[in-house]
Amino acid sequence: MPITEAQLLRIYPNASQRAGVFVPALNRAMQRYKIDSPVRQAAFLAQIGHESGQLKWVREIWGPTPAQQKYEGRKALGNTEPGDGRRFLGRGLLQVTGRENYRKTGAALGIPLLDKPELLELPEWAAASAAWWWANHGLNELADVGEFEQITRVINGGLNGQRERLELWARAKEVLA
Repeated sequence: MPITEAQLLRIYPNASQRAGVFVPALNRAMQRYKIDSPVRQAAFLAQIGHESGQLKWVREIWGPTPAQQKYEGRKALGNTEPGDGRRFLGRGLLQVTGRENYRKTGAALGIPLLDKPELLELPEWAAASAAWWWANHGLNELADVGEFEQITRVINGGLNGQRERLELWARAKEVLA
């Protein structure tokens, strides 16, 4: 079921004018990847809301921080060429990071992300990449059984930002009920 701009603004009160830009892209992405029930949508919107600062960031803020400096040459991310760390920094609503993840995401979405990584900064591809990643990692099924903490662990590797994620989830469940 599609969400409206008014609903998204109730979930993300800090999204202001960005909500209207993202609603059509989010609706297409959620439909395509079967994020199609209130429980799935609430969990998805809570997680991307945290990861993107309520749609504020579709590109990782680059310092580079010590953690970001470790992207360079990191084989687990597929960063094998000089400059890959910065070139394939986190982008999209779930922050796709690393050459290999860009390759997989680009292949799944049918877009040339290795040549144009900045495509993930556009609302359409920011939303589609997040929804594809979500579905590809079994998060619809975890949402169906209310395993929100496990969803956070899959996305984040831990529970960073869990308090805000839970607040967004509670709001999203109320709005989408």
